[in-house]
Amino acid sequence: MIKEAIILAGGLGTRLKEAVPDLPKCMAPVAGRPFLFYVINYLRSQGIEKFIFSLGYKHHFIEDYLKDKFETLIYDIVIENEPLGTGGAVQLALSKAKEENIVVINGDTLFKVNLIEAQKFHISNNAECTLLLKPMQNFERYGVVNINEQKVITSFEEKKHREKGLINGGIYVINRTQFLSKQFPEKFSFEKDYLEAMVSEQKFYGLEQDKYFIDIGIPEDFERAQTELAALKM
Repeated sequence: MIKEAIILAGGLGTRLKEAVPDLPKCMAPVAGRPFLFYVINYLRSQGIEKFIFSLGYKHHFIEDYLKDKFETLIYDIVIENEPLGTGGAVQLALSKAKEENIVVINGDTLFKVNLIEAQKFHISNNAECTLLLKPMQNFERYGVVNINEQKVITSFEEKKHREKGLINGGIYVINRTQFLSKQFPEKFSFEKDYLEAMVSEQKFYGLEQDKYFIDIGIPEDFERAQTELAALKM
């Protein structure tokens, strides 16, 4: 069972600035609690025992919150002194990881996937990276991930309006050894410089999970989260 998770929470959250001007995006208040509360507790319910927080922008807010509200949580923190990109953030956080396979999640996304199923799928396919994919209809905010019959990811497509498709849900299961064997610069994009650049190697798999999904990265969905997460029993 996967026991470690990396939460990427170092971004500036520029699209959410008007709604939450003075906090890291994952600390945005949702139904009376920081959004990070829901992310941590859902991962704990899925068996995650250790967390690695990759922080940057106004990181002291998150550090203080964890000390105050999660006294029993087992966690490490890595801090980007300057933005490293999503890939650089993952690479830095993996320096604190101990397990061979680790969950990586964006701190502004809650996707209620089944991590036990994801782990079995990831290991049985000897995948380097498994993406948890959310089926969507009538959308233009996200790009599309294409998979074949064996669920190998074959390509990524740019954002445009689509009637239906599978999107990257912002949760990954990564094989630490395989990922760290690559030669990456200190700063790079996980999506562009890793996933898209190396998709032809056929080591990336996609597992569809038609579960609850919310990304608070834009004000409209931040507002939607207020009522939806209040109704969830977390």
